Amino acid sequence: MLAGILKENGVIATGISFDTGARTALAFVTLRADGEREFMFYRNPSADMLLRPEELNLELIRSAKVFHYGSISLIVEPCRSAHLQAMKVAKDAGALLSYDPNLRLPLWPSEEEAREQIMSIWDEADVVKVSDNELEFLTGSDKIDDETAMLLWRPNFKLLLVTLGEKGCNYYTKETITGNMNSFTPNFHGSVEAFHVDTVDTTGAGDSFVGALLCRIVDDQSVLEDEPRLREILRFANACGAITTTKKGAIPALPTSADALELVNEGK
Repeated sequence: MLAGILKENGVIATGISFDTGARTALAFVTLRADGEREFMFYRNPSADMLLRPEELNLELIRSAKVFHYGSISLIVEPCRSAHLQAMKVAKDAGALLSYDPNLRLPLWPSEEEAREQIMSIWDEADVVKVSDNELEFLTGSDKIDDETAMLLWRPNFKLLLVTLGEKGCNYYTKETITGNMNSFTPNFHGSVEAFHVDTVDTTGAGDSFVGALLCRIVDDQSVLEDEPRLREILRFANACGAITTTKKGAIPALPTSADALELVNEGK
């Protein structure tokens, strides 16, 4: 069923693997009055947990311009080893590595293990997107500001994003220091306001945001060095995230580019 939904939405199914013994994990989402979610998971083991390095479609990974991943596959073996190998193959092939930790604490043995494993691959990414809650969790700070965000900054980052829900997002990018290509400092940073909509369900909003961003930079990564263009793309990503919250579910709530552009133009 899920493979069929992906195909219906234009996703190439070449990389999908099936396990003969384990089922796909289930996530039950309950909504609070403010539209925020609480998750309950059923897996142990599920098919994704059993993915082995030798099952990876390495040629497909090598052909990618962007390799996007989360942290859930770091929890147990053998999928952790598969995750690490896929990252290495993508990086060696020149792909842009994009990391959304997508923290789901109920799946981890402990908060300490979650923090340690999420940060274990932190330095490998080019683009990192965290939510305000994830920023607090990973830094141990209750402040959502530039100083706290910079605790997560790494020299090799091209872009660090902090999504703030109804407050939009903050962005941080870098500048190459002439004469030392391995030394970077944050160059420009700022915030992009959110679009105010009638929120029903926030499930999928973060994925919609980062998906929209990656779609817009996949063929021209120079935008990461051009603040006005980057801000326009982040407005588009904010619009996609906002529209996703106006309907229940994740995939059914995703907007088209036309939907997002209409909201962007209304906000100007």
